[in-house]
Amino acid sequence: MGDRRMLKKLSQALWNYHSLLLIILTPLLLLPLPLVIGTKEAQCGFVLLLMAIYWITEVIPLSMTAMLPAILFPLCGIMSSSSVAKEYFNNFHFLLVGVICLATSIEKWGLHRRVALRPVTLVGVNPAWLLLGFMSGCAFLSMWVQNTSAVTMVMPIVDAVLKQILKANEEGYSGEDNPTLELDEINNCTAKNKETLSDSTQPDVPRETFTSVQIPAESQPAADEAAENVPTASHRDTGCRQGRMLCKAMCIGIAYSSNIGGITTLPGTSPNLIFAEHLNRVYPDCNSINFGNWLLLCLPISVITLLLTWLWLYWIFIGSDFKFLWQCRGEQSERERAVKMVLEDEYKKLGAISSQEIFTGVVFVVMVLLWLTRSPGFIPGWASLFPHKSYYITDATVALVLGVLLFIVPANGPSKKYESMISWKEFQASMPWQVALMVSGGFALAKGAEESGLSLWLARLMTPLGDLPVLATVTVACLLTTTLTEVASNAATITIFLPILSPLAEAIHVNPLYILIPATLCTSFSFLLPVSNPPGAVVYGYGHFTTLDMVKAGLGVNTIGVLAVLLAIATWGIPLFSLDTYPDWAPTFNSTTP
Repeated sequence: MGDRRMLKKLSQALWNYHSLLLIILTPLLLLPLPLVIGTKEAQCGFVLLLMAIYWITEVIPLSMTAMLPAILFPLCGIMSSSSVAKEYFNNFHFLLVGVICLATSIEKWGLHRRVALRPVTLVGVNPAWLLLGFMSGCAFLSMWVQNTSAVTMVMPIVDAVLKQILKANEEGYSGEDNPTLELDEINNCTAKNKETLSDSTQPDVPRETFTSVQIPAESQPAADEAAENVPTASHRDTGCRQGRMLCKAMCIGIAYSSNIGGITTLPGTSPNLIFAEHLNRVYPDCNSINFGNWLLLCLPISVITLLLTWLWLYWIFIGSDFKFLWQCRGEQSERERAVKMVLEDEYKKLGAISSQEIFTGVVFVVMVLLWLTRSPGFIPGWASLFPHKSYYITDATVALVLGVLLFIVPANGPSKKYESMISWKEFQASMPWQVALMVSGGFALAKGAEESGLSLWLARLMTPLGDLPVLATVTVACLLTTTLTEVASNAATITIFLPILSPLAEAIHVNPLYILIPATLCTSFSFLLPVSNPPGAVVYGYGHFTTLDMVKAGLGVNTIGVLAVLLAIATWGIPLFSLDTYPDWAPTFNSTTP
């Protein structure tokens, strides 16, 4: 008996300290690489594997794992400390700072609420169109701000609308029967959802002031007629279930749409920015990627993936009747009018658009236009006005100019004390410092792989893959990144894979963009688990769905996303980036080089 207790205590202690054990055992198990083999390639491989394991398991903070090259590269003699330090702040960080300045202003002045609610008030109150409206609004926001920021902006609105819909039915509303929107709740259904909808299960989000929907009292004959048509218990149970299914579909749809919208633009998500900076560093003569042609490639991917995801979520959670796609809406029922009133009330709470919102919107439009016209490729852009220094100007320059402007322009008129549109404290609260540091570690790791010769060694190792069809190699890369990103952060996944896939493309003599672009896009398709990415974790915190619900939905959405990327890269992506030719800016790999 005593031995059993001792064994139980020991196993409990090991579990409590499993993170520490992993931190200690991982480098010990990898020590043969630098000690036994002893080459610079093996030493850099030791750092690469150590960082990959720490990033995947998150046993220490991701940003601290990113500091390992600054410690280990000088100790291994791969790079000097000053050379490593140069990799930790670059053009990527300037672009991120400028974009976060704009995102801070959008969130501070409430422009995101107007952008998120407007599509919903336009598409209608049928559950399918309601779902599409919220998904479209979140996807549009995530094109311009970080995915997590988009979700935290939209979810309080979604939760408020869902609560109001359920509350309207709970208050005893009785209307014309509508099979497509069975949201009638009885006391036992409300009790089932009480824990789900309670504030205690929500993350720290701004509290909302909700507008109750008051239904006018009916005349006595109408009340008698309604009493005769009281739904049976089975109908009520069906309505209760459909209400919960709508909550699941809506919340999971918001998490997915933020990732889908984020891939559309270069600053939309961290993997895109990491890819762009990796390209600038490894292939400095490559001018193929800019804001405009990335948008041309990825906007159709996002639209296709978003629409198919919407239909998929509707089918598995709400129903298989798709007649709403071609049927006329006809006259709205009382219930639909009540739901529409809820949405309109939420929009009316915003009031008239403020001068701060207008200015933020103008800055946003100007930023996008300057990005699109800086160097379009097919015509000279405005950067050509600086003929001797046009290549000095990047998208980060534009973002920084407009970001600094938000710290200068007064938010109010002269009748009030001077206050800029955003403050440093507000910006600092929005800035994703962990992402910035983790990406820096990835750049340092990539530079170390180049300096040590590890990249060349990997290229020689993967030369036999050149015998496969190019699309097969691309598919394998997409599946690998999509799988790993389910258990590791998106930024960590693409940071690990880019230094490996670049030499692979050179080894098989394929345009590096042919492999790097789809791998980068598929890194954002982490749809299976709530912990796969921060947007999923934020939405999961509201308690409307289970992990199994997300796994069931995510399998289909992962498939949709990968197929959409492969379709794009094999069709309109080829002429857009000349993927069928090996570019001059990529080095020619010779497998016989000693």
